[in-house]
Amino acid sequence: MPQNSAPQKRLLTAVFAPLGDAAKATRVEERIVQGISAGALLDGDRLPSELELAASMGVATVTAREALAGLRNRGLVETRRGRDGGTFVTLPSGDRSELVRRRLAAMSRVELRDLAIHYAAIAATAAELAADAADKEDVESLAQLLDAPGRGNRAVGDFLLELAALSQSARLTREYVRLHTDYGSLLGLAHADPAYDAQMVDLCRRICTAVADADPSASRALVREYVRTSVAWLIDEHTRLSTSADVTTAETTSPAPAWRKA
Repeated sequence: MPQNSAPQKRLLTAVFAPLGDAAKATRVEERIVQGISAGALLDGDRLPSELELAASMGVATVTAREALAGLRNRGLVETRRGRDGGTFVTLPSGDRSELVRRRLAAMSRVELRDLAIHYAAIAATAAELAADAADKEDVESLAQLLDAPGRGNRAVGDFLLELAALSQSARLTREYVRLHTDYGSLLGLAHADPAYDAQMVDLCRRICTAVADADPSASRALVREYVRTSVAWLIDEHTRLSTSADVTTAETTSPAPAWRKA
């Protein structure tokens, strides 16, 4: 498996966390698909072996084998033989967006809103605790994540992962990371929109200021603002995916999308 930054390592831990003996191969398969969608697993990354995967996720070896077979059938991984062999993530043109769009289109608005509510509750509480616990060095590390070269539209996701870690609650952080592999994979679509991403980076700078000022209330409110804006963007995208191609032309004269008004 590849070497990763601290936020990416946390995502990988969530992807391969135990599911339990009763887990079906489809659940193992979907957990890995979530990891691919969230960017925890990238094109060319090597997956654990069947035995390693079974041990990590707490399932039978045959379940892990069936899950990998399902991923191969979907064209998401390939298995190579030889000394440098193994099972590797393969995405057409290295692009996850179509995979995530299919998932978003398959969700109902009720399901999407419910997921956002859960995400907001955990993320906002983590931000509130972080504002109480973070010191000057923690705040500087947070700010650097927003300016680090090469992160592209992953900067906000990495920022929020580290913010959760600063809550100093291991259980809360684990739950946030788990949710980030789920809701965060959808947010990747939103952050591919340069205007949205720039707006959210600015909002994260405000969160950073609130944490530096030891202001739990402001930190919590700003994270909730982020989630409200993100779900508005995703609902706009869900609508676009659900309508016919003819509507796309009409959208050029439509009012500004809801997320811009958030």
